Amino acid sequence: MSNRVFRVTVRGVFDGLSAEQRDALLADAAEHDVLRAAFTTEGHLSYDITARDAFTFRFQDSGEAEEDILEATERAETAAEAWLNARGYGFKNLRSQAEDLSQAPLGKRQRREQYRAL
Repeated sequence: MSNRVFRVTVRGVFDGLSAEQRDALLADAAEHDVLRAAFTTEGHLSYDITARDAFTFRFQDSGEAEEDILEATERAETAAEAWLNARGYGFKNLRSQAEDLSQAPLGKRQRREQYRAL
């Protein structure tokens, strides 16, 4: 079996933040800027609390079969909830999207490299 790489995006909205919580998020905003966003195994959080209360976690996971993407999505959602709950941040509208990179279409460069390898 081949090892598949999954990218899971968990989105939601902060809900009922206190002034102190909002200040804490603002203080750490540079670390969570969308321009620094990356898919990581531990998950990367990005937000812009000055523009809107939405946030995005990006996770990278792996599995052996196509069905493992469901477990990867569940792990990502659980990790995002745990991070938010540990800090006492309220949230709502949590939703996930997952992609199996082995199923993603090849880009122009990848197709060219594949053709040259033949």
